[in-house]
Amino acid sequence: MKVNVHAVNFNIDKKLVDFIDERMTKLEKYYDKVVSSDVFLKVENISEKENKIVELKVLVPGDDFIVKKQSRTFEEAADLAVESLERLLVKRKEKLRAHS
Repeated sequence: MKVNVHAVNFNIDKKLVDFIDERMTKLEKYYDKVVSSDVFLKVENISEKENKIVELKVLVPGDDFIVKKQSRTFEEAADLAVESLERLLVKRKEKLRAHS
């Protein structure tokens, strides 16, 4: 699966890219038909501490899944987003299995 990481208005370090790559690759064991995925990292200029936003967009045949999570760190937000995506992909797989 190809993972595109986009940092909006800041420079991203290699460690964070590797972390996200590793998390996203794990999604393939839940659903192997993922075409590609985009990860958008944003920092909101607000006074709250939870200003890091991770938005995952995953393309599968016939569908797009978009999950957006906000947290104190990009790692934490990425973990939350990937967990949500895992649930969505498992649901999708079960739905497809039920129809065939």
